[in-house]
Amino acid sequence: MNPIPFFKMSGSGNDFIIIDNRQGVVDEAVLMDLIRGACRRKMSVGADGLILVEDSQTVDFKWRFFNSDGSVAEMCGNGARCAARYAYLNKITGPELAFETLAGIVYAQVGAKRVKIRMTEPSDLQTDLVLDLQSGPLQVSSINTGVPHVVVPVVDIDQAPVESVGREIRYHDRFAPAGTNVNFVGPHNGGTLAIRTYERGVEGETLACGTGSVAAAIVAAHTSGLRSPVDLLTRSGEMLTIYFDSTSEGYANVQLDGDARVIYQGALWEEAWK
Repeated sequence: MNPIPFFKMSGSGNDFIIIDNRQGVVDEAVLMDLIRGACRRKMSVGADGLILVEDSQTVDFKWRFFNSDGSVAEMCGNGARCAARYAYLNKITGPELAFETLAGIVYAQVGAKRVKIRMTEPSDLQTDLVLDLQSGPLQVSSINTGVPHVVVPVVDIDQAPVESVGREIRYHDRFAPAGTNVNFVGPHNGGTLAIRTYERGVEGETLACGTGSVAAAIVAAHTSGLRSPVDLLTRSGEMLTIYFDSTSEGYANVQLDGDARVIYQGALWEEAWK
């Protein structure tokens, strides 16, 4: 293949390689190798995921989103904000846009450096789920915010067992075979929350997770009565803000606001991923 133009972008510390694939610049035969190779840190560009922007018959564009291990994710909040700003900067869309994901249509408003997206409707909220873990039973909450999430309350966010307990819950039989993302959420200054996330597909802690932050905000609203908007401090130090409407049937009109910054742009050579 010829060198492939790309943007490297970061949404609150979640980083992505974004490629305009409307003209089919990526050879499908090598796509998985390209994703896994290009996302390797220190050996290549390095990223939590890779996004292909492609044509849509109904809205501005559609995306295909891949985790760094090559697995497909239905939705990614931070990635969605980056994809929206990428499309605007590259004149694919205007500042108000819509695009297709496997979780449904995502609507976005692009500002100077921040992007607000309307998420797909959350579903399957459970707040009294007890998991049997190696350390004993643990009560958690679970919800689908485009992808499945578990929310674990903690007192001290810095001491949260993200890698150990996060991995155990991610692979727990309760969530087989697809697995789940796992969020540890605790109090922060000024009534905000702090969050750390173990992401499936990355198989480790990431600096931020948009769908996870939405999950944490909805769970906090349901269990602690927090009202919209809810601010969450991510591990990157960036703040994500979640807006939502509380209804008799649950939660609707969920929106995620945060930064979506361009790190650099370039062209991928084959040796970057082979």
